[in-house]
Amino acid sequence: MDLSRETVLKMYETMVTIRRFDETAAQMAREGIIYGSFHTYVGEEAIAVGVAFNLKDGDAIASTHRGNGHFIARGADLKKMFAECLGKATGYCKGKGGKMHLAMLEPGFITANGIVGGGLPIGTGFGLHFYMKKKDNVSIAFFGDGAANQGAFHECVNMAAVWKLPVVYICENNQYAISTPVSQSLSAEHVADRGVGYGIPGVLVDGNDVFAVYEVVGEAVKRARRGEGPSLIECLTYRHRGHHEGDIQNYRTQEEVEEWKKKDPIKRVERALLETYGVKPEELTRIKEQVEERIQEAVEYAKNSPWPAPETLLEDLYAKEEEEGVVV
Repeated sequence: MDLSRETVLKMYETMVTIRRFDETAAQMAREGIIYGSFHTYVGEEAIAVGVAFNLKDGDAIASTHRGNGHFIARGADLKKMFAECLGKATGYCKGKGGKMHLAMLEPGFITANGIVGGGLPIGTGFGLHFYMKKKDNVSIAFFGDGAANQGAFHECVNMAAVWKLPVVYICENNQYAISTPVSQSLSAEHVADRGVGYGIPGVLVDGNDVFAVYEVVGEAVKRARRGEGPSLIECLTYRHRGHHEGDIQNYRTQEEVEEWKKKDPIKRVERALLETYGVKPEELTRIKEQVEERIQEAVEYAKNSPWPAPETLLEDLYAKEEEEGVVV
C-alpha cells in the first residue's frame, strides 16, 4: 500500500480531531451543557478515517447513533457539529437534530439516526439511487455488531446482492451491543462470515489499524464502482468508554478495557509516522495543538450561538419541490 507522508499525516490529524471532539463533547454532556445521551467514538477512529479516505464527492454514508467520527472524517465543520450537539440554530440541522440525527449534504450526503440498524436501509437506498441514476458513486452503510442481528440486515444485504447495488456494508464490531457481548448474540464466529450466504465478499479486518481498513475498504469501493455489487466488511474494534456517558459498565472489567487500549488506533499511526515516515515528535505535537485550538474555537462558537426561534419549530419538516425534482 502506497500512501504518501502527507496523506498519513492527514489521516492522523483527522483521527486526533475525532478523539478530541468526542472527549470534549463527553465532558460537556457530563456537565449538562449537552442534553440527552451522548455516545462517543473514542477507540474506533481508524474505521471512519480508513473508510472516508476512499470516498469521493457524491458518495453517501448512512451513519449510526455513534457517528461523530464518520462526519468528521468526511470533512464536517466542527463549529456546526458542536452547535448541533448543543441544540443551537447554527448547527447542521438548525438545532433540531441533535447529536444522533445529524445530516450533512456536502461533499456527499451523510445522515445519522438513533435506531439500531436504521442506517442499513438508508444506505441501501442510497445505493439503489446511484444504481437507478447510473451514477459512479458508492454508498457506505455503517452498523454495529448488535445491528447485525436485525431483520433489516438480512433484507438489505440480500437485496443489494441480488441487484448488485454499489453498497459497502461496514460492521463496527466494538464487542458489545450496549452491554451484551457479541459472543452471546452472534451464531457465527464473525459477522463477516455471513457474506457467503449472500454470495458477496465477507472480509474481517483489524478495525484499529487505519491502513488495513483503508486497503480493505478500498477494494470493496472499487468493486462497487465497477458494478460488481456490495461487500460486507467487519472491523474488529473496541470502544474505550461506556455505551453512553454515565454507563456504569458493570458488564466488562477494567482489565479488559486497558488491554484493548494497548491497541489504540491513534498510537499505532503515531508509531508508523515516527518509524516509517520520518516524522518528528514535535510535528505530531504541533498537529495536536492545532486540533485543540480548532476544538476550543468551535466550542465557543456553539456556546455563543443563538437558540432556534420558537416560530421555526414546524419548519423543515418536508422536502421542497424544485424544478429539477425533490430536494432532500
